[in-house]
Amino acid sequence: MEERVRELARAVRPPDGAAAGAARERHRRLIKPPGSLGALEELGARLAAMAGECPPPVPEHPAVVVAAGDHGVLARGVSPWPQEVTAAMVAGFCSGGAAVNAIAEAVGARVSVLDVGVASPLQPHPRLRSAKVRPGTRDISREAAMSREEAARAVISGAGIAGELVESGADLLVTGDMGIGNTTPAAALVAAFTGRPAREVTGRGTGIDDDTFRLKVRVIEQALELHGPETADALGVAAALGGLEHAALAGVILEGAARRVPVILDGIAANAAALVARYLAPECAGYMVAGHLSAEPGAGAALKHLGLEPLLDLGMRLGEGTGGLLAAPLVRAAAAVLARMDTFESAGIAEG
Repeated sequence: MEERVRELARAVRPPDGAAAGAARERHRRLIKPPGSLGALEELGARLAAMAGECPPPVPEHPAVVVAAGDHGVLARGVSPWPQEVTAAMVAGFCSGGAAVNAIAEAVGARVSVLDVGVASPLQPHPRLRSAKVRPGTRDISREAAMSREEAARAVISGAGIAGELVESGADLLVTGDMGIGNTTPAAALVAAFTGRPAREVTGRGTGIDDDTFRLKVRVIEQALELHGPETADALGVAAALGGLEHAALAGVILEGAARRVPVILDGIAANAAALVARYLAPECAGYMVAGHLSAEPGAGAALKHLGLEPLLDLGMRLGEGTGGLLAAPLVRAAAAVLARMDTFESAGIAEG
């Protein structure tokens, strides 16, 4: 499995700088003042680089992958919510009644749920893909969350569903997550990869009180001290500190990058997964779009380390892919501007 992860990482090629340059030049010739569309213009240039052509294709079929798993560290009391909520929320995603479903419908995206590590049994459903590596991770503050083989299997599972979606017509991938307690391993991953102290990158997740927050920080500090993670071994870091859903989302990102398909990142869990992916294959950062800035402090730290600017800042921290989905229309618009606007020449207008 580790060799399959290495093969996937090697399949990621650098974005096309010439196509990005052509997009920036085309923006200069479109019927508008130069720079008047602000960040949308640079997003369009990045999309051209991802596609390797200018103008880039306009994404018409977004798909969100909600990777789900449970966490042994929950036993330390880092969240007041019981583990069973993970399975209950997965059932909600499948039935169509969750926030991710409502927002996906609004932006025209399809929802797929990937079970890589939910501890409770799940009922089969057309939206649910079962790739359970193990029923939840171990407690990261006392032992490795999973073995390297298990981490690799989760990465390949995420890559597999991403590949299936692209082959069935998806042209824009969005990362979603579900797992009670998963902001603890996410913050641990962010701290490990960015070198920032645990207190700086740890947030309140589902809204924990001060005592629980202090406990959460201590637990993450214990995990970092125990494992002494080395960023050169990204898979090892993911195995020691991460969740199965984080590893799976890293696979989604890597597969999207290998297929030159843009991948919109959601919140802290997706940002942590993006760090894993980036350290496995540095060029894959060129295929990531930061959908929004999560209210979790580790999210901003991760995006800064990745060199990404978020498209939206709505104070969201739900996860599920909700913030990433809201950015999908902006990605479409950035490509559509390059593909469908007239130039001064084609419109018969003399440039000022």
